[in-house]
Amino acid sequence: MTVSALTRPGERDRLVVKFGQIDWPFTIALCLIAGSGALMMFSVAGSSWEPWAAAHLFRFGFCLVLMVGLALVDLRVWFALAYPVYAVGLLLLVAVEFVGDTRMGATRWLDLGFISFQPSEIMKIGIVLALARFYHGLSADDARLSWWLLVPAAMIAAPVLLVAHQPDLGTAVLIALTGGSVVVLAGLSWKIIGTAVIGGLAAIPPMVMFVLHDYQRERVLTFLNPEKDPSGSGYHILQSKIALGSGGFFGKGYGLGSQSQLNFLPEKHTDFIFATLAEEFGFLGCASVLALFAAVVFMALRAAGMAHSHFGRLAAAGVTATFTAYILINGAMVMGLAPVVGVPMPLMSYGGTVMLTVMIGFGLVQSVRVHRYSEVTSGKGAFV
Repeated sequence: MTVSALTRPGERDRLVVKFGQIDWPFTIALCLIAGSGALMMFSVAGSSWEPWAAAHLFRFGFCLVLMVGLALVDLRVWFALAYPVYAVGLLLLVAVEFVGDTRMGATRWLDLGFISFQPSEIMKIGIVLALARFYHGLSADDARLSWWLLVPAAMIAAPVLLVAHQPDLGTAVLIALTGGSVVVLAGLSWKIIGTAVIGGLAAIPPMVMFVLHDYQRERVLTFLNPEKDPSGSGYHILQSKIALGSGGFFGKGYGLGSQSQLNFLPEKHTDFIFATLAEEFGFLGCASVLALFAAVVFMALRAAGMAHSHFGRLAAAGVTATFTAYILINGAMVMGLAPVVGVPMPLMSYGGTVMLTVMIGFGLVQSVRVHRYSEVTSGKGAFV
């Protein structure tokens, strides 16, 4: 059978047009961020591609192809899959409670034999899609302040509580921030936002004392006073601060960071890779990478702004909110401005699961850009 029999000329032409609509500067910025991560992994491994840098680049290459493929998927397909993806993610989180694989004291994984994964990663995409679809069918008045708000509140609370129970505080916070961002961007009343912020701040002390696990409470107390136990619970934060400060403006030089090369800095290729970058390339290197992150956020929000459908705008903005939360939480954690919660620097840190989630999300962002003129059928709230 010939190629023309499989794909009609008109379909091939449409694919070529779609391919040309992909935001390639955005894609290049992602490649540069992932490349900077591989560069640091090569350094901390003693100028070796193994065990981290080569695997990191291979995974990114696969995820990059996947992102481009997802960019060609019509926005109406994403819309149709929104609730099913959320439902599957929620069911898998429930399954973790009963048959989850426990590692290092936390039950966060499902082990299928041939693959082990965290269902919470699926929910990071599922919550964005489901909320974007829900609000696509609401009027501005209903989105601002009405009984309809109980539905998104429940949609956010269910996965947050399940993930927090695993326990995985960092991911639970990310899902809550992502869901909250979509609700706010959908047009939530500022009165509700202000009340929620005040209530959230007031709830922090009792949550720390009576809700968090002992090790989580210890992390918060260590964040407030890391010098109390410099060789124990405060070790991560103190070593990260030393690495950040010792880099100065220009850094010590590639491969010359004492904290990372001599293994004083923990998790130097994962959660604290940004501290590794700061030590070897200094403030200038950090500012350059942060500029790339800012460019990615700007271009993703621009794609959201270009969408003609409310679903497309909220979906792209929700993915961008997740990506931004990753950056802010990891950056604050590395600088000692937030407790250590195990949130990696996206695309830079070693780890395939988070990278896959981020790139699937960016496939959605690219799809919103490519199909920005697509008409998505409107409906009413949860019944869309």
